[in-house]
Amino acid sequence: MMCKDRYITFCKSEDNLPIYHQYYWLELFSLDDDWDVVYVEQDGKIVASMPFILKKGIITQPKFTQFLGVYIKYPKNQKYDKRLSYEKNIMTQLISLLPNFNKFEQSFSPSITNWFPLYLNGFSQTTRYTYRINDLTNLDRVWDNFNSNSRKQIKKAQKKVKVLTDLTTEDFYKINIMKFDRQNRKQTFTLDFLRKVDVELSKRDKRKIFFAVDEDDNIHAVLYLVWDNNSAYYIWGDGDPKYRNSGAASLLMWEAIQFASTVTKSFDFEGSMVESIEKFFRGFGGVQVPYFYITKNRSKLLILKDCIKRLLR
Repeated sequence: MMCKDRYITFCKSEDNLPIYHQYYWLELFSLDDDWDVVYVEQDGKIVASMPFILKKGIITQPKFTQFLGVYIKYPKNQKYDKRLSYEKNIMTQLISLLPNFNKFEQSFSPSITNWFPLYLNGFSQTTRYTYRINDLTNLDRVWDNFNSNSRKQIKKAQKKVKVLTDLTTEDFYKINIMKFDRQNRKQTFTLDFLRKVDVELSKRDKRKIFFAVDEDDNIHAVLYLVWDNNSAYYIWGDGDPKYRNSGAASLLMWEAIQFASTVTKSFDFEGSMVESIEKFFRGFGGVQVPYFYITKNRSKLLILKDCIKRLLR
């Protein structure tokens, strides 16, 4: 617990920490699984951290969390070769502090571009992609980078719906779960969970919900946005299949991007390795950004040795 308390204090003072690394996000989205963290200190201050969930021998990350992994504070004016050496030292220390695990699987932030220290410690990497609009300062330029179909859908929707941000979490949930019903899949979160998340993020002014509503009060589409000091993130969204062709989903994305420009620097579509979703996101002019999915499976022999050690204690 002392480790967490120290990390929570760090979170409150670290302006560049991604929202996914924040203690309140970890507490909210870990659900029944307890989160933990390892960190490296220099001169009594945390300079790197690595939050995680350990569940049944697997180190992973919470649901609805695009990335976690390593966060590093770099010394100012650090030369490139010194930076690589620093990363190797920091990551090696963080890895050594992790509890025993059978399997490791986390997505790292796109800001982590050097996974070589992990490779040297037996980890593997798969490249995944998100899409980002890196600069929101010029919305005219952002609009010009949309493809013609996205602009067409937005203009069509503007004639049919208006965008509201003052409806309820119940209204959002009713629309967002429709995709699970269509696909005969189990819902990934409950209304009570959404209410809990929304109360906490609203209190911290870290979320906004967008609704596309027609003149008869029918909700065509919804979008849930969160942000930190460096980026906004599209985390949930869906539409009523009856209004699939209204263009409302595209309009909400544009409204969310415009809003994001008032609170942060960039917009992250959270990517997708699903082809149809990737195509939709790509239409808004975001740049394809790679990030690392890091894994490691420990040998059965090492796992057995750990079990024997625990039994002999």
